[in-house]
Amino acid sequence: MSALVPIELAAPEPPYRHWRPAVAMVLIGSLITILPVIAVVPFLPPFGLIALLGWRLFRSNALPAWAAAPLGLFDDLVSGQPLGSAMLLWSLCLLALDVLDTRLVQRDFWQDWLIATGAIALCLALGRVFAGALSAHVDAPLLVQVAVSGLAFPAVTRLCAWQYRRSASR
Repeated sequence: MSALVPIELAAPEPPYRHWRPAVAMVLIGSLITILPVIAVVPFLPPFGLIALLGWRLFRSNALPAWAAAPLGLFDDLVSGQPLGSAMLLWSLCLLALDVLDTRLVQRDFWQDWLIATGAIALCLALGRVFAGALSAHVDAPLLVQVAVSGLAFPAVTRLCAWQYRRSASR
């Protein structure tokens, strides 16, 4: 009679394993705002928000909906925006994307690009309302920033896809 050999089972993967690359990209994207860029017109896009939207639209389960609040708090602390503005706006964006996912059966990349550009434009416009006086004339620079942000979204989404493939192969 042979002795019973115990079977070693692999340890289950923690659920946050897939969140790590997404959280790291959003935090690094938020840290880009502290780089000393000298420009006449503020054109630097909100890379943290673009990374958050890129991950959420690329992989809907990459980040839970509640993750927008702490990530937005980090962005507020780093970027100098009024405390709570990115927390609120990013959370509303992810909730709106959740509602949109229930309404749309299928999306392609062009729709994701349009959705992300609209969400970025809305966050930038409402962030302007939170941060400054409404009498300030910053409409043209805001449009430039929205355009640059919309054009940066495909590159950030490609970076999200590359990072996902890299982390999934481990």
